[in-house]
Amino acid sequence: MVEHNNKTFAEFFAGIGLMRMGLERAGWHIVFANDIDDDKWQMYRNHFSNTGEFVLGDVHKLDAAALPDFALATASFPCNDLSLAGARKGLAGEQSSAFWGFMDVVTKLGKRRPKIVLLENVTGFLTSHDGNDFRDALLALNGLGYAVDAFIIDAQRFVPQSRQRLFVVGTQCKDTSALSDTPQFFESDSRPAALADFILWHPEVNWKLRRLPPLPLPTAKLSDIIEDLSPNSKMWWSRERCDYLLNQMSPKHLATAQEMIKGTRTTYGTVFRRVRNDKSMAELRTDGIAGCLRTPRGGSGRQILFAAGKGRFAVRLLTPRECARLMGAENFSINVPLNQALFGFGDAVCVPVIEWIGRNYLNPVWEEHYAKEEPCEQPGPITSYSRTKRR
Repeated sequence: MVEHNNKTFAEFFAGIGLMRMGLERAGWHIVFANDIDDDKWQMYRNHFSNTGEFVLGDVHKLDAAALPDFALATASFPCNDLSLAGARKGLAGEQSSAFWGFMDVVTKLGKRRPKIVLLENVTGFLTSHDGNDFRDALLALNGLGYAVDAFIIDAQRFVPQSRQRLFVVGTQCKDTSALSDTPQFFESDSRPAALADFILWHPEVNWKLRRLPPLPLPTAKLSDIIEDLSPNSKMWWSRERCDYLLNQMSPKHLATAQEMIKGTRTTYGTVFRRVRNDKSMAELRTDGIAGCLRTPRGGSGRQILFAAGKGRFAVRLLTPRECARLMGAENFSINVPLNQALFGFGDAVCVPVIEWIGRNYLNPVWEEHYAKEEPCEQPGPITSYSRTKRR
């Protein structure tokens, strides 16, 4: 059985290991990791000196009996089918259905189930199939004896990147205390109105909400993470390619770019290409915050840096090191090709967000309920979850 004073965790859908990095900063210790992607596994083992805990393979094929004991299980399962890019196929989609593979593993652990479960995904999870996917996932956790909580954190509270993510914490401690009937209790900077409403509208879910401290105010700016590259670096685009990007901008975005060029100092913006009215357009963001890092499928997800001032401008892709900094992983070892690195970071979690959750949520829960000589009372025998039929 898991030692009640041992903060060990298993990282499912581990990717390049940024969940591990954040939790280790909060005092947790990894004993198992799993991912199916060989390219991400390469980046993981290039960075971490101790990788004996990593099992490369499909989560559906893991042997639960062979897994070590652990107190916390994390699952950053694929978001493809929960976003517009995945046509909103939801938890039944080919990629995001991996959630059920994770649940099967937790089910088969039986009495060795972790005390705490942490899920992470895009905020589209909250509204997928009119909220039914999220509800089904929560009820499935309830079915395994976990009371659940949920909150949303935007990475720009910690780093200059707009990256909202939905988190769910399930705890295996029995507690039937009722939730407050006051809506203001639910709504906060980490539980915005849409999530607070979901909680109120779903009393059938076994909720156990925890008061969280205010999130830190954003302070970091895009300029803080820019690498000082030589003007002769091959990363910078040719003049023809730069001009083509300007020609892809709408009059509004082009005017903003031209104002930046006229500026007395160099300032920075980021650009994404998007299809508008069947035409590829370049959209410029200049608020000092990068857009959400994405996986560079087909090239459309690669974020572009626009540097301008003193009558000049230059354009290039964000470097892997800049992407690492945007994910709060400044010192991550990078020795893979550009697209492989961009894919790894674009599909990862933001390290200081995970550290904040570890210190402000997971650690207090552990100390209050599990790091005692006597464990708290556990729910009655439950052998499996059920996939709730949608109404």
